[in-house]
Amino acid sequence: METAIIETELGEVSPAIKNLRAMVKTVYGFQFMRIITGNRIAANFRSKLGLKPSEKEKEDKESQKTLVDLRVRYKRITDGIANEGIPKMKNFKGDELITEWGELALLENYFSLLAREEKMFRQIEMIMVDFPIYSEFLAGVRGCGPAMSAIIVSCMDIRKAKYVSSLWKYSGLAVMPDGKAQSMRKEHLVLVKYKDKDGVEKEKLSITFNPFVKSKMLGVLASSFLRSGNDKYAPIYQNYKHRLENHAIYKDTTKLHRHRMASRYMIKEFYKDLYVAWRSIEGLPVHPEYSIAKLGMIPHGLDIDFAPDEIINPYASGDDEEDVIDYPT
Repeated sequence: METAIIETELGEVSPAIKNLRAMVKTVYGFQFMRIITGNRIAANFRSKLGLKPSEKEKEDKESQKTLVDLRVRYKRITDGIANEGIPKMKNFKGDELITEWGELALLENYFSLLAREEKMFRQIEMIMVDFPIYSEFLAGVRGCGPAMSAIIVSCMDIRKAKYVSSLWKYSGLAVMPDGKAQSMRKEHLVLVKYKDKDGVEKEKLSITFNPFVKSKMLGVLASSFLRSGNDKYAPIYQNYKHRLENHAIYKDTTKLHRHRMASRYMIKEFYKDLYVAWRSIEGLPVHPEYSIAKLGMIPHGLDIDFAPDEIINPYASGDDEEDVIDYPT
C-alpha cells in the first residue's frame, strides 16, 4: 500500500496532508455546531421542566443526561419512519416531554449533525493508516486515538521542526523569556506584518502558537492519557505533580494550577518521543533537546559519565552524516 506521505519541496504540503487538514477542520466545525445545538436544546427542555441552570460543570453533565433521554424519546417517536426523517406535522404524536413538532425538528437537526460527525471521524480513522507516523508510532500510544493523531499530522510539519522545542513553541508549550508559560498575554505577543484590504502593509500584535492545537493537546490528549492509564505518560504526570506538591513555591498554589503544570510537562515529554519517531521515520536528522545539547543535563535513566562538551546525539545511528548534531543557537 502506498503511504500518504508524498515527497515535496520544503514548505510545500502534500495533497494527502491538505485533504486530511480539510477533513480535520470540517469535522471539528461540525462538532462545534453539534455541541452548541445540543446545549441549546438541552437548555430549552430543562427550562420547560422548570429546572434552573447550575454551575457550568454540573450543567454540562446534566445537559448530556437530558440529551440521552431525548434521544430515546426521539427514536420512539420516529420509529418505523425509515429514511423519511421525522413524521409530517399533521401526523405528529409526541409524548410528555416532546410535545411540539418544532421540538422534534430541532432534535432531528442535532442527531443529523451527530451522525455526520461520527461518520467523518470513522473516515479519518481509515485515512490515518496510510501515514507512517500513525501506523508506526501514534497508533501504539494508548490514549492518542485516530482523531488526535489526525490533528498532530495535519497541523504540524515535522520537516520544519528542527528541534523538539519547535513543536513545543508551535503548540503553545514553550517557556517565554519572562519564565512563564506561553500564552495570549500581551507581553507574549509579537509584531507581525500584514496587508490590509487596500494592500497597505501594516503591523499588528499576534500570538506565537496555534491555539487550536494547544487546546487539543492540553485539554483533550492530556486527559485521555490519564483516563486510559497510559503506562508511560500517566506516571510522568503523577510524579511531576507529586514534585510540585512538595515544592517550596508550588505546594501553596491551587490543585488546578499544579494539574495544569503537570499536564503541560507530560505533553512535552510525549512530544520528545513524537519528535524522535517522526523525524526518524522521515529520514531527517534528530537533534537532542536544549537541556542536553547546551546545559549538559543527562536524561533520566541514562547512566552516562562525560563532560557537557562531549555530549553526542543519543539518537544517532553512527553511520549517517545527517546524524551530526547541529546545535541550536
